Amino acid sequence: MKKVHNFNAGPCVLPDEAIEAGIAALKDFKGTGMSVIEVSHRSKEWEGIMEECESLWKELLHIPDGYKVLFLGGGASMQFLMVPYNLLNKKAAYLETGVWAKKAIKEAKGFGEVEVVASSADTVYNYIPKNYTIPTDADYFHITTNNTIYGTEIKHDIESPITLVADMSSDIMSRPIDVSKYGIIYGGAQKNVGPAGVAFAIVREDILGKVSHYIPTMMDYSVHIKDDSMFNTPPVFSIYIMVQTLRWLKKNGGVEAIHKVNLRKAELLYNEIDRNRLFVGTAAKEDRSIMNVCFVMKEGYEDHEEAFLNYAKSHGMVGIKGHRSVGGFRASIYNACPIESIEALVKCMQDFEKQILG
Repeated sequence: MKKVHNFNAGPCVLPDEAIEAGIAALKDFKGTGMSVIEVSHRSKEWEGIMEECESLWKELLHIPDGYKVLFLGGGASMQFLMVPYNLLNKKAAYLETGVWAKKAIKEAKGFGEVEVVASSADTVYNYIPKNYTIPTDADYFHITTNNTIYGTEIKHDIESPITLVADMSSDIMSRPIDVSKYGIIYGGAQKNVGPAGVAFAIVREDILGKVSHYIPTMMDYSVHIKDDSMFNTPPVFSIYIMVQTLRWLKKNGGVEAIHKVNLRKAELLYNEIDRNRLFVGTAAKEDRSIMNVCFVMKEGYEDHEEAFLNYAKSHGMVGIKGHRSVGGFRASIYNACPIESIEALVKCMQDFEKQILG
């Protein structure tokens, strides 16, 4: 099989052993004589996978008692709707740091008043707003911790006087977090913890059951908690690969260990961007994401963008074209992206610089 340096923003690079385990399970799941995509989700073999999945989440993130981890369909975009359905009575507060935060705000406005406490839209979301006030009369405060399109990240746990909700789609499991500071943490799996097709939601149970409006059954966190994420048939294959990915993470030292690796990878690439005469980073330095590294050609060299993309592709780089809304380049360096890939990209940037500038 041809191997490339995969910098796709999602679906993303996964551990080889997770993919190999998935191939094996497609042929025969746990000696059942059935594929993992054929086995009943009510079987004891599958129930064991669901139990292990939640157990790994709780172990790797040190999730305290009182929380339930859910595995649901619909991606993070469905969570944009589920959060206000379950929490918004009158008013919610949101921090607007990018396209996905903006989409979450749009959904919440259908349920009540939404106060955008701060926004970085004025400079195309290239920084994380600071020095804002969280309204204490809101039902919850929603943040998007990592912004894949713009390469910014909230790297610490915010102190919130009200229930804190976080979309952590693209930085979950990349760094330690204090789960006890959050009411809900949610996201799509297809960045750090598995393939597309399943979303996770870490929910503190005592914040539920307080809204006055009707919650459709499929939108009700309490329903999914009661049935251990199997109110309806779960996305079995995506969850199976998630378990394999989390096993890999645990074997390699867990979140604390991978965070150190992620910092080294990000430092290596950002150092080259700052040194290179052709490239410049787009995110404010203090807010640079360690998951999504965004950069462009320096002023005067914009005409070389397509040439660099072609040069990088010819050297095995995949997925470094920036999001269509902003252009430029983006290297998504999630947990399973090996440091060798970052080293290869750095060399590619250096060689292209020499080719253009000598």
